[in-house]
Amino acid sequence: MKLPLSGLKVLDVSQVMAGPYCCMLLGDMGADVIKVEPPGVGDQTRRAMGFRLKGADSGGFLALNRNKRSIEINLKNEAGRAAFYKLVESADIVVENNRPGVAKRLGIDYDTLKEINPRLVYASISGFGQTGPWAHRPGFDLIAQAMSGVMSVMGHPNASPVKSSIPVADLGSGLFAAYGVLSAIIGRQESGRGQYVDASLFESALGLSIWETAEYWGTGRLPVPIGSANRMSAPYQTVRASDRYFVMGAANQKLWLGLCEVIGRLDLVENPLYLDNVERLKNREQLIGELEASFATATAEEWVERLLDKGVPAAPIYNYDEALASEQSQARSMVLNIEHPVEGMVKSLGFPVKLSETPQQVRYPAPLLGQHTQDVLNELGLSADEIHALSQKGAFSVSAG
Repeated sequence: MKLPLSGLKVLDVSQVMAGPYCCMLLGDMGADVIKVEPPGVGDQTRRAMGFRLKGADSGGFLALNRNKRSIEINLKNEAGRAAFYKLVESADIVVENNRPGVAKRLGIDYDTLKEINPRLVYASISGFGQTGPWAHRPGFDLIAQAMSGVMSVMGHPNASPVKSSIPVADLGSGLFAAYGVLSAIIGRQESGRGQYVDASLFESALGLSIWETAEYWGTGRLPVPIGSANRMSAPYQTVRASDRYFVMGAANQKLWLGLCEVIGRLDLVENPLYLDNVERLKNREQLIGELEASFATATAEEWVERLLDKGVPAAPIYNYDEALASEQSQARSMVLNIEHPVEGMVKSLGFPVKLSETPQQVRYPAPLLGQHTQDVLNELGLSADEIHALSQKGAFSVSAG
């Protein structure tokens, strides 16, 4: 069966992470993603990371750009824009992540392109969105985490602020943009018209702050860093065993009773300080001290096994080597081996959501810069003479194609 987004053409005019991640997700579901890159240099991420494999492209670029084809077009050049407009005629989606105003200066903004193709769904991903007093601030994951409140609750109490090592604003905005784009595509089926999708790193990070905003609005207190603990339940965090840390969670009374039975501390059940979840949250630090005194009598592996046998959630804390090599990752195909024309066999993260009838496929590895320029231009119906003429005018490079 065809993949669910087969037949949709996406023009990926984005760079680095948020936009490329959005477009990779669409490509994984079957969309024909054409990555439009500046001639000679391409996406900044091709060169940005501090390590290479065999070729010129970074591991980060390879990780974000599978299931795409690459074409080099000079969008700062009139002939290049003419070629891009030709692509837009048959496109369904355009994704860009320039700072607000840049797309308009280049002549590739939504208002311009919708005149060429009224059915076009156009997504812009920026630091703070297209409007508002912060719209023109730099759009970086670090900045969005800082200004959205996310950094204010990361880390441990009374320690210096830290950010999430996983770029939640970048990746979150890519996910929200994909959600917005597909919603607009579904809406187009009825209206016959496309629309503009405005996503931002700031709003994505803020939009993921569910527990924190609920706590603030519900209590009037500003959320503070709580380490690995949970704002809504206790105990639900890392704890120390005799050899190392592990995680466990007793998020309701039944699990709390089960935990106390496993560690042989039924006295805690009757203690008024821990009588229910409200009291346990109030007295969390003292409670964890009580629990860790008991957990110190055995190893983390032993406690995890005992707790799971009782139905109490618990787990070891894995590093990425352990997580990727785990039987669960293997069973769920979360490590893919992709053949690349320069790198050879490259490992890539698997598809994080599974479809039963139309499972995703790796149709293309991350492309070489301009690898598909000639193919894409041929598909547009341009003759060899037309391609040569546009190339002479500096529209694009076809050397890699």
